[in-house]
Amino acid sequence: MRYDLGMEKAKATGRIAKLRELINRYRYQYHVLDKSEISDDALDSLKKELFDLEIQHPELVTPDSPTQRVAGEPLEGFSKVQHPGRMISLNDVFSEEEFRAWLERLENYLGHSYTGAFYCDLKMDGLAIELRYENGLLVQASTRGDGSIGEDVTQNIKTVDAVPLRLRTDTQKAPGTLLVRGEVFLKKSEFERINAQLEKSDEKKYANPRNLAAGTIRQLDSAITAGRKLSFYGYSIVGSDGAYGDAVVTHTTEYEMLRSLGIPVNPHGHAVSTITGVMEFYHQWEKNRDTLDYEFDGTVISIDDNDTYRTAGVIGKAPRGAVAFKFAPRHAQTIIEDIIVQVGRTGVLTPVAVLRPVNIGGTTVSRATLHNMDEIARLGVKIGDTVIVGRAGDVIPDIIRVLPELRTGKEKTFKMPKHCPVCDEPVVQSEGQVAFRCVNIECPSKRREAVYHFASRHALNIDGVGPKIIDSLMDAGLIKDSADLYSLEASALENLDRFGSVSSMNVVEAIRARRSAPLHRFIYGLGIEHVGEQTARALATHFGTLKRLRDASPEELKAVADIGPVVSQSIIHWFSLSFNQKLLDKFLSAGFEIQSEQGVTSGPLSGKTFVVTGTLSGMSRDEAKEKIRSRGGTVSESVSKKTSYLVAGDSPGSKREKAQKFGVAVLDEEGFLKLLS
Repeated sequence: MRYDLGMEKAKATGRIAKLRELINRYRYQYHVLDKSEISDDALDSLKKELFDLEIQHPELVTPDSPTQRVAGEPLEGFSKVQHPGRMISLNDVFSEEEFRAWLERLENYLGHSYTGAFYCDLKMDGLAIELRYENGLLVQASTRGDGSIGEDVTQNIKTVDAVPLRLRTDTQKAPGTLLVRGEVFLKKSEFERINAQLEKSDEKKYANPRNLAAGTIRQLDSAITAGRKLSFYGYSIVGSDGAYGDAVVTHTTEYEMLRSLGIPVNPHGHAVSTITGVMEFYHQWEKNRDTLDYEFDGTVISIDDNDTYRTAGVIGKAPRGAVAFKFAPRHAQTIIEDIIVQVGRTGVLTPVAVLRPVNIGGTTVSRATLHNMDEIARLGVKIGDTVIVGRAGDVIPDIIRVLPELRTGKEKTFKMPKHCPVCDEPVVQSEGQVAFRCVNIECPSKRREAVYHFASRHALNIDGVGPKIIDSLMDAGLIKDSADLYSLEASALENLDRFGSVSSMNVVEAIRARRSAPLHRFIYGLGIEHVGEQTARALATHFGTLKRLRDASPEELKAVADIGPVVSQSIIHWFSLSFNQKLLDKFLSAGFEIQSEQGVTSGPLSGKTFVVTGTLSGMSRDEAKEKIRSRGGTVSESVSKKTSYLVAGDSPGSKREKAQKFGVAVLDEEGFLKLLS
């Protein structure tokens, strides 16, 4: 079609209005109704005409014009946005029994049985976003952030074609303010297209669509966002005025209203009236999760009646009236091509299965730990076996089962080596223990792992100095142990591959920033066998200085709470070795300052043992542990009959079940704060 770009303003005004209306109608059909009356090429030609007319008449450009989805200037950073209400997350269940237990807890809280409908939706694997519309116009988009404060990503979200710049309000007045929450995601086909481009240009590919979507939204350059075809589904109206707020009686109504306003929602969601209906929806999509062009890792089940949902309220940072019914972790079949041995910082040899690479949940898995010989015996693993591999919690590769039916007879039994694979010194197994150990104090692998541990987050927390940098330093002979870190000069690093003057100085400055540490962190960082974080704190509290600990007798060590003969002997042995004595002297010679501690030995929580699990909304788990210790309480990493309280945040995992089994009191975040006060 030919058109006159030199048309007068009055005619151009009418043409532009019609073009916008038509383009927005086709956008609505495509993203909300999932249909299209014209081809992409035809739609592009309409957009081109509109763009050219607006160039001719820039005074006619409006913020909600389809042409305004173009990228703006790169940002220097994201400004913060205070959400009017917390952007909550969902607690997880993994079985019908857990789902029924969730419903029972909800009914106990409500004080009556719930006989209404459930709204079933797919749990999208994307990034939560809040949209703010003022008088129908999109004015702000923000990320979840910590739930209370997110980041302003309006410039990037405006490039997402699925998000309307102006609401459809043909039949009624636009709300003064409307807050909509939803999920930005990337389709699998778009993910594969982008990765194919990256591969062609020899750039690093992304692991999965969610990571790519999240990274795209948080790009400071919205031109990059515009080049990636992100999608969006809304799932709730969290703030509105006028009839819009009054009309949202059910979650079903909410979805219908979102559609009517031009906001796409997942077309597969619907209400069911029974638990049987919930289970049918769950199993249908568990079976067909690979048939759609986007990733989802479960279903979301909500109380359909919004009054009941609001009455149920929030526990921690999750609503009582909704739950994420997650699919079982993805499994895949592969072959164990070899079993190798890794040597840890304490000399323990750990067998690791080398797998024929296999993709599990968007990640290529090529290795899985076999833990020890007892685990190998339990599984009946042989080299060459066909195995089922999963990812525990969708993260850690784990061999679930061996398939002996597929053996060919060429499989080999694995035996723990008699000599260390790194230093060739003898390997021993202590009486009554599962672990095999390298006895060589100078074993390079033990020393390397010890430096990794010393620099790690819970020890000295040397920012940016991870295994790769430590490997470079040790391979070049610049350091032999963790104390040598404090004698490094930036000029020495500049001779290494991939180290420039700036990166070399950054490494040295990061190390110097940790030239002193509290005694408990230093003790933990030494990597003494059987001395974890809690034991290190107990030792620091009891002895106060490194010298007193270094000179302690077995009797003095046994006087420390929770330290028995095995731990006591391990500490005595570590300090008795000349290698370790020289290591401590090197720290002192390098000017390392160990801060003496006078820990809290009594307080309102004295005699109480806590386990902290899950995600807390108002503090990190480490902060929660500090609050407990500062009041005289003890923190443990595992639940037992001796545990006084389990502090359970979001996604508490199996520790909650174990606590219930042992009759341990479980505190949510609100109850924990009340106890502290």
